Amino acid sequence: MAKKDKVQKTNAMRELERGGVAYTLQSYDVEGEDLSTGVGVRISEALGEDPDTAFKTLVTVTPSGGHVVCCIPVATELDLKKAAAAAGEKSLSMMHVRDLEPTTGYVRGGCTPVGMKKRFPTLIDETAQLFDEIGISGGRRGISLRLNPEELATYIDAKFADLTR
Repeated sequence: MAKKDKVQKTNAMRELERGGVAYTLQSYDVEGEDLSTGVGVRISEALGEDPDTAFKTLVTVTPSGGHVVCCIPVATELDLKKAAAAAGEKSLSMMHVRDLEPTTGYVRGGCTPVGMKKRFPTLIDETAQLFDEIGISGGRRGISLRLNPEELATYIDAKFADLTR
């Protein structure tokens, strides 16, 4: 009998466990993974999930240099004007990928709204409320977490809003 590979816990998993938020861990192969457009849809399909229930985490920058985290379905595009309005900001711009790890502690393809170096204002697209479970990154490429969107929002103090085009 083959030994099952044990997945090393990430900050996101430890945070959710500390907060009593239930999740299901899924892993996928990142060997040769292409991080171009559509990667989230390919991953969710490989995991046998409906892509509408898989959410990506994007980090934006406010005019004053602050940050707002946005979680949106993987097949959609962030509407920066809607996100800015929901965050109470004049405008938002996408964070440059080189700033992602120093700011959040996560790399591109592994960014999640849970367990960042600092807690930032977070918005989750309102479509998440249509599902009992959504998928988010587990804090490392190759790991996905399935959890209840309401419990997630409560734990990270996020608000639901219309964020996509």
